This record gives sequence, C-alpha cells and structure tokens, in this order.
Amino acid sequence: MPIYTCTSAQGTLTAETRTALAAEITKIHSATNHVPPAYVNVVFSELPTDCVFVGGKPGAPLLINGWARRGHPQESTSRLALDIAAAASRISGVHQDHVLVVILDSPAGSAVEAGRTLPEPGQEAEWMRQHQQ
Repeated sequence: MPIYTCTSAQGTLTAETRTALAAEITKIHSATNHVPPAYVNVVFSELPTDCVFVGGKPGAPLLINGWARRGHPQESTSRLALDIAAAASRISGVHQDHVLVVILDSPAGSAVEAGRTLPEPGQEAEWMRQHQQ
C-alpha cells in the first residue's frame, strides 16, 4: 500500500545500502502505521550527478518521498518521517543535513492495488479477508 521512492545521485547508495534502507523503511512504516511488512513498497531511483541540484548547485542529497493513506494521526506521520530520516542518514552515511523525507497522503479511495481501491486506515483486515475470497 504505501510506497517510498528514494532518489539519489548515482553512486551515492550501494546495493547493500539500498537493501538495508528498504528493510528499515519497511520496519519503521509497519511499526508506526500498524500494517504488515508485505504492504510496504520501496523503490530507488538514481540520477546522473549532473541532474541533482541543491540550492541551484550540484549536490548529492538523499530524497525520500513516501505516500500513505490519509487518516493516520499527524503525530504518527511526523514520527514516521523523523524515524525514516534518521535511519536513512545512519544507513547511507549521507549527513542528516542532506536527507529530506516527505510523507504525502491522499484518501485511500484514490489508490488502487490488486484491482481494488485501498481500505481506510484500520480497515485492512476486512479488506484482506474480502480480497482472499
């Protein structure tokens, strides 16, 4: 259900770092929003170094955009972003000043997975039960 896109300049993250970061984002999201790890999607996008800028100058930030269903408490969403940012810096070695995490949300009904609109937060068990029929 949730999707995280991690964007960096080429060469910033190794394969091992991507694997560790994907696992940690999954763990954090699952624990914070109380969803099974299998629901969490993490993808990585690397751009040529001449395509990444910060303040109008070439840079090497780690940018993480997350999408989740609207309805989670704001305090939880803020904690989610903070925890992911700290983990991303720790795992990647990118200084925290160069890590940006943004969690976007929209109504569950605005997203489709497995051919069905997503359930509202808290309705996952019923959605899964109906999906298995």
